[in-house]
Amino acid sequence: MKKVILSILFLSGVAVISVAQNKLVINADQGKDVISKHVYGHFSEHLGHCIYGGYWVGEDSPIPNTRGIRNDVVKALRDIKIPNLRWPGGCFADEYHWMDGIGPRDKRPKMVNTHWGGVVEDNSFGTHEFLDLCEQLNCEPYICGNVGSGTVEEMSKWVEYITFDGESPMANLRRQNGREKPWKVSFWGVGNENWGCGGNMTAEFYADQYKRYSTYCRNYGDNKLYLIAGGANSDDYNWTETLMKNAARQMQGLSLHHYTIPKNWEDKGSATQFDEAEYYVTIEKTLKMNDLLKRHSNIMDRYDPQKRVALIPDEWGTWYNVESGTNPGFLYQQNTMRDAIIAAINLNIFNSYCDRVKMTNIAQTINVLQAVILTDKEKMLLTPTYWVYYLYKVHQDATLLPISLSSAKYELNGKKIDAISVSASKDASGKVHITLVNIDPNKEQSIDADLRGIEVKNVSGQVLTSGKINDYNSFDTPDVVSVKAFTGAKLSKDKISITLPSKSVVMLELN
Repeated sequence: MKKVILSILFLSGVAVISVAQNKLVINADQGKDVISKHVYGHFSEHLGHCIYGGYWVGEDSPIPNTRGIRNDVVKALRDIKIPNLRWPGGCFADEYHWMDGIGPRDKRPKMVNTHWGGVVEDNSFGTHEFLDLCEQLNCEPYICGNVGSGTVEEMSKWVEYITFDGESPMANLRRQNGREKPWKVSFWGVGNENWGCGGNMTAEFYADQYKRYSTYCRNYGDNKLYLIAGGANSDDYNWTETLMKNAARQMQGLSLHHYTIPKNWEDKGSATQFDEAEYYVTIEKTLKMNDLLKRHSNIMDRYDPQKRVALIPDEWGTWYNVESGTNPGFLYQQNTMRDAIIAAINLNIFNSYCDRVKMTNIAQTINVLQAVILTDKEKMLLTPTYWVYYLYKVHQDATLLPISLSSAKYELNGKKIDAISVSASKDASGKVHITLVNIDPNKEQSIDADLRGIEVKNVSGQVLTSGKINDYNSFDTPDVVSVKAFTGAKLSKDKISITLPSKSVVMLELN
């Protein structure tokens, strides 16, 4: 339990009680675990306008594009160093048949997207287009295969089509469709949410199916697959136990899905119209991620003490009611300063579990749920969540530094949580970066940070904050919430005094 220390001073015979500042200790010479860059991954599904109108506009579009893929979106995502992209779903993955999405686009069969809005999917964005997108983004693809309605043969042939360099029916079909050399694809999901939309399976049944499907996901040449099993729904610890007990030897990763929902599945709450009480509850619920990672990791430790199998929260983020007037199946929601706080808290948590958590994927990149980008025809804007990823990219492939934090509390209606969330890392050049979140929407927080094992000559920083916790960027006012220079950190020998504005995310760089 963290304690707030009270000091009592006697001035002219009167006892004055003062609350000590937040205290932070950073041990810059003790780090050993690396924060994989893939912790900062993203997820894009054939859902609403994530793919169509988000990434894909077609080669004949007046919107500037490269082979049909929006140039402005590619630049924005490259600017945050997106490391990997999960596709084609989500629930869509388990009704997606990949051969419908190859060959001449005007000859590809259409299908109904039964999960998301009942709209017609014309399959114009398929395997070649997705892998072209990943090459333009300079990121690694993470493909999720169809276990729910597909076959072992179908998944096996997809791997062969993409990665085999020899003579075979699938490799020759790829060449016929315009790609001579195979792609490099490591991350491969064997099913999605198989406890639900991916087949409504029991854990025992899916464990057997996972082993069967993964057996035929072959390594061709020097392309080595990193196989990821479909993991638990939030706190379904039995699912993790069963998969680790029965199939851990055949997997490199095990996924986890958890969404932050302020109210309930029937009425999730508004993305923009909320009071402080609802803000508090939302933060309280997102903090559950720490307990989920701890308990799932403890189960995995029993079967895999060497931590060979990664825990991969490949769907996470906020989920609210859709914006008024939009298709309920498109999951389009706005994105406020509250979402930035939530993203930063979760990324700090993921960093702290980097010995087991090797990848995460926020849901979803564009126009869906907690998006980092919103588009409207030719317009594009960057959300508050985008700017958190912009600040936090400094942690990618850096060494996690041990910290000790004594935090003041943010209190509301008789309940309280820590007001501060922190993560620190050291990159390959020796620079130390600290990311701090002030959860309190009303009060600034002062922190005294002791720096151990490092000599710092200067400190600089950037801050993300706004006047109100429900401020957001719109197409008319796209810069309401954006990153600015931070001047609230003062260096004195081996200490830094930091003043965090209320409801803020701060990144400090120590040289």
